[in-house]
Amino acid sequence: MSDPKPFNIAIVGGGISGISLAIGLHKKNVPFTLYESASKFGEIGAGVGFGPNAVVAMRGISPAIAEGYERCVTHGWKSKERDWFTIRVGDERKAGPDGILKQKEKKGLKVGDPIFEIKYTNDNPAGGVHRAHFLDEMLKLIPESVSRFGKRLANITNAIDGSSDVVLHFADGTTAQHSAVIGCDGIKSKTREILLGEETGKAVFSGKYAYRGLIPMEKAVELLGEELAQNNQLFMGYHGHLLTFPIEKGKTMNVVGFSSCDTWTDPQWVVKTTKEKMLEDFSTWGPMVVKIVEAMDKRDIWALFNDLPAPTYYGTSPRICLLGDAAHATTPHQGSGAGMCVEDSFILSTLIGEAKGVEDLDKAFKAYDEVRRPRTQKLVETSREAGMVYDFELEGDDLEAIEKDLKSRMGWIWDADLQQELEKALEIFRA
Repeated sequence: MSDPKPFNIAIVGGGISGISLAIGLHKKNVPFTLYESASKFGEIGAGVGFGPNAVVAMRGISPAIAEGYERCVTHGWKSKERDWFTIRVGDERKAGPDGILKQKEKKGLKVGDPIFEIKYTNDNPAGGVHRAHFLDEMLKLIPESVSRFGKRLANITNAIDGSSDVVLHFADGTTAQHSAVIGCDGIKSKTREILLGEETGKAVFSGKYAYRGLIPMEKAVELLGEELAQNNQLFMGYHGHLLTFPIEKGKTMNVVGFSSCDTWTDPQWVVKTTKEKMLEDFSTWGPMVVKIVEAMDKRDIWALFNDLPAPTYYGTSPRICLLGDAAHATTPHQGSGAGMCVEDSFILSTLIGEAKGVEDLDKAFKAYDEVRRPRTQKLVETSREAGMVYDFELEGDDLEAIEKDLKSRMGWIWDADLQQELEKALEIFRA
């Protein structure tokens, strides 16, 4: 292994972003400390999807991440392994009195029938995992000694000792001094607020909220039959949609139901709700979706926020860089938010690995910002649009237009040439 770098990095936040970056820096022999506000590492939510692009990025950071992912990933049936989702209409308002879908009379398709598949555009592995299980796999790849828990960031200032270091100030009154801070602290990022200011840094409500739940697979099969329960499904409707996919090697069906509202005034983004409210949101939907909603045990509503485009992902005084959701928090409608975090970590850890000294960190951050900001901000925008497509808001309820839109929507994400993106970043770094 090469000598340790003559600088050290503070990573703020220990989710998928922070841990994947930590693995990358550890591989490059970059000294770092990981600060996590909670008392232990953990991920909120259950199922998370990764596209083929994310698995390429995992391999780029360390083949061991991709191996851990392979141990966690759950696929549907072999015949459906290259299907991202099977698209169906769940809302009965799209059907005539005979139950046949308007526009699908010739085929005699009814509410709940499969209309088309969105297929992965290349052969790289892809699929959903249980967040916490994947995080556990990744944690095996960094030493325990690098983590500090119970460290909620309060401020970042320049060091006053004549160095160009930064000082992190924590809510418990302690401080830490490092060459630079990388904010991986998610959608409510304190590092983003410090870098961009409170107003620019604030995430905005996307107009959608979600119900998330898990149904034991045995029960799901009983309700829906094997094919539906054991593969990825997306039911569309008016101002709402519902998706399901298997996780935990097929032991569990992950469910997310989405609905719409104009504003979100509650200071909490996750609030308790009732079974009645959930069923009311899907009251015009077919029996298949209603059965799924009735079987969901959790009674939480998750308001979905996303970041507005940041003018920059880094600053030099104090030296801060944003990564993952702290930089570009997105809605989940293209299943690519977590994958973009891993891509970020691949590019940034490689650039930092090329730095010879502290003065090179600013160049690394500049190169990262130039190549990553356009792609990641495009995702925030297109993901929001995708949610509107599923909810009959962007293309209306025109099933032909929706099929055309959705079949061409994901390629730019999944087929990205990350090696080429890295070459471009290295070129900017060395210029």
